[in-house]
Amino acid sequence: MDMKIYVLLPAYNEGKKIKAVIQKLFSSGHIIPVVIDDGSTDATAEIAKKIGVIVIQHNENRGKGAAIRTGLRYLLSKTDAEYTVIIDTDMQYNPEEYGRLIKLLKENKADFVNGYRDFKKIPSRHRWGNLVWKWIFNFMFKTDLKDTSNGFVAMNKRAMKILVKGAYGGYIIDHALRIDCIRHNLRIEEVPVSVRYFRKSNVLRGIRMVIGVSLFTFIEGLKYRWIF
Repeated sequence: MDMKIYVLLPAYNEGKKIKAVIQKLFSSGHIIPVVIDDGSTDATAEIAKKIGVIVIQHNENRGKGAAIRTGLRYLLSKTDAEYTVIIDTDMQYNPEEYGRLIKLLKENKADFVNGYRDFKKIPSRHRWGNLVWKWIFNFMFKTDLKDTSNGFVAMNKRAMKILVKGAYGGYIIDHALRIDCIRHNLRIEEVPVSVRYFRKSNVLRGIRMVIGVSLFTFIEGLKYRWIF
């Protein structure tokens, strides 16, 4: 890469993994990590600061969506970033693969690049939830995306200026970003990314997430179809 690439790292209590994520990013190219510590109660922020990266802290836990918006606002107001990557900090994705996503942006083939996973490598309880989300999303928005809810994406400045305006919180953010792309006619392309799961969600929490994201997507899809 012949330019600075900013990577947003929304993090909540990822003190055990944040160092490894940052080190992998540093080893793969000229990048600038920006950690958005979402009110962690562990040493996430302190570890990131010791490494010497940019750290933005929320005083309380506000959810992944709020952390991403905070990061985008920072990039647009404080940097000259033309592109940014967003990646979860639990090591589910391989940070070294960010170049796959940036490549399409640099070639002006997309405004928003969506990483997609091999669902066969996802634990069954997570797989079925993701498949439900994908089906509802593609049906309501008349798309054919391979993965609608992964946390490894990239975007150009045009997309950043549009997506920063949303007010979504929590884990609906993954669908919310893609929905806003569709509403504003941003070009979406997809590239495969590897995935590893180190932990499984609590069953009841997983059910609540599946229902919540599904309802959000369905309601937003109705608004999109009937334009209100």
